[in-house]
Amino acid sequence: MRSLKLIIICCFYLVFAKSQEVVSVSLKGSRTKQQITSLFSLPLIKYGAKYYQVLYTSTDAKGAKDTLSGLLVVPDNLNNKYPKLIYQHGTSDCKKCVPSNYGTSGGEEGQLGLLFAGLGYVSLLPDYVGMGTGRGFQTYVHDATTISATADMLDAVSSWIGQNNILTNDQLFITGYSQGGYAAMSFHRYMETTKGAASVTAAAHLSGPYSLSGAMRDLILSENEYSYPAYIPNTVLGFNEAYGIYNNLSEIFKQEYIADITKYYQGSIGLVDLNIRLAQLLKANTGAIVGGRMLKDDFLNEIRTNPDHIINKILKENDVYDWKPEAPTRIFYCKADDQVPYINSIIAYDTMIVNGASKLEIMDVNSTANHGTCFTPAMTNTLLFFLGFQSITIDVEDGLTELASWAIVSNPVDDVLRIVSKQNNYSISIHDISGRNLMMSQISETIGDIDVSHLNAGMYFVTFTSQDGKAHATKKLIVAR
Repeated sequence: MRSLKLIIICCFYLVFAKSQEVVSVSLKGSRTKQQITSLFSLPLIKYGAKYYQVLYTSTDAKGAKDTLSGLLVVPDNLNNKYPKLIYQHGTSDCKKCVPSNYGTSGGEEGQLGLLFAGLGYVSLLPDYVGMGTGRGFQTYVHDATTISATADMLDAVSSWIGQNNILTNDQLFITGYSQGGYAAMSFHRYMETTKGAASVTAAAHLSGPYSLSGAMRDLILSENEYSYPAYIPNTVLGFNEAYGIYNNLSEIFKQEYIADITKYYQGSIGLVDLNIRLAQLLKANTGAIVGGRMLKDDFLNEIRTNPDHIINKILKENDVYDWKPEAPTRIFYCKADDQVPYINSIIAYDTMIVNGASKLEIMDVNSTANHGTCFTPAMTNTLLFFLGFQSITIDVEDGLTELASWAIVSNPVDDVLRIVSKQNNYSISIHDISGRNLMMSQISETIGDIDVSHLNAGMYFVTFTSQDGKAHATKKLIVAR
């Protein structure tokens, strides 16, 4: 095994070596507002969208220049100035099963870009290092290359959209699910620690394995059955791509599991197929699906007993939760998650609170949902959370000024909603969480009182629109009685 010194040097290079530029941007298709509304059954959709495959320069796992890929999805109304949103995708079945291949088999997660663009975000969905067009094997749950792939796409795309009449403001939203929850937290930390707290408008981290050295290590070392043993070789293969921790799989895995792991590494089978094969082998060979039993006994024992073992050091180095987020942040999870133990979210939240986070909340969005069914409530809560901060304007100073100069007084409210603004002659509309427009009021004074006594207690969205229609923004409203 190679020295940790080499590991540290490689990670330092990956984080700081910058060579990002757009290689190509290819329009792959478009959807109308009506099509996106129908696809997601969501009345809040405001725009149609165009989606593009983006190729851009970055670095591979070993720090060499490479061409990576991602998906860019843009609202179809180019008169407005939009926030940017980064969505980090979940674990993929194969190298080509990535957002930039949306419209082909395996690229289905890319459709989330349509959802975000339909809500008014210029959306970026990176494929990650070693995925899509990237060289080598994916660097699964590897902090440094997660950051480099995402940061380089953001920089490259920001330059390209500025040259192509696609307007964005300074807002940046970050989210992701499963592996993407890990990747979102990783990139969120990077942005705040290197670009400042104001660089992120809001972030939501969904059902991710944030605690590799704690929750995930404990899962692998336990004798409890776990139906997803393929995550172990997926992680080991990815770490080897970044760190060179072995020369041969036989140093880590028992012989009877190596053939299928090798087929997966070579791309002849997908991750789902690998998981089925490994589960069957474990059941046949050991009587139970316990992933740690694939590992050689001496190797497994060293991990258990030696805190300085290279695997333990790598896991610790790639934890992403021990910091203090300044931007409004949510951690959403489901307690019955069968793939990523929910304790990951608890550990992350508790640690961030101890570190002083004051704008952080956590929620079990469905205590009975498994990893697959947790996605919808987690994403729904994310969209509602983000809408409370989102601003959309056209590229004029007046619009930007108006958006920054209005507020809801005393939120939650009872029977009267009071709006305070430096402007007069603007309109206020109120929508419920399904997107239905419940009422609209025209305000001609800097202080406006609106009767909301007919609204039931609950959460709503208040949209401010300037008199000329050039600026509008949405804030969350709570009616409490």
